[in-house]
Amino acid sequence: MRHTPGIAIGIHVGIDILPVIAELAALRIAVFRDWPYLYDGDEAYERNYLARYAASPRAICVVARDERGAVVGASTGIPLADDGEAFHRPFHERGLALDEVFYFGESVLLAPWRGRGVGHAFFDAREAHARECGAFGWTAFCSVRRDADDPRAPAVHRGHDAFWRSRGYAPVSGMACTLSWKERGDDGASEHTLDFWMRAIDRAKDPA
Repeated sequence: MRHTPGIAIGIHVGIDILPVIAELAALRIAVFRDWPYLYDGDEAYERNYLARYAASPRAICVVARDERGAVVGASTGIPLADDGEAFHRPFHERGLALDEVFYFGESVLLAPWRGRGVGHAFFDAREAHARECGAFGWTAFCSVRRDADDPRAPAVHRGHDAFWRSRGYAPVSGMACTLSWKERGDDGASEHTLDFWMRAIDRAKDPA
């Protein structure tokens, strides 16, 4: 895994995720509040959601801390079979076995630390973990779909498509799921479409 100056990367697996749930919940709420998710977060929901990862023996949480020990970023991954039904349905419809897929959850990073290679470190660690587990043929994640003309989009926004493609991922045409969350300024939750990206696991690659 590559070195990121000023950042310490820690890896937590399975039940060892429990001690970092509170920090990760707060980080998710802070980062997802911005475009493109506009998430009006709820700490109780976040803790319950993240407990699913701690309950999965092969789930992973990669945590980035600054020199003071404060959490500035995190990413997660879980065997798809251990995740929620909303993520299962698109794979069932395509005839893809859940046991073949390791699903990447969020990658969240505070703005001052972006552009320093932390995102690559997150993918390096999760991909290495998926290879080491030995049972998966694919890694996958979702990206929220937004209208290019949405007036809420910031004037300057750099999407992640080029970064994901540089990692070997590609969008899967017509493959999406629907999740509900409350956006900032709304009275209640609304449905959002998320598109899947996937890549085959390279068994020949050195996980280090």
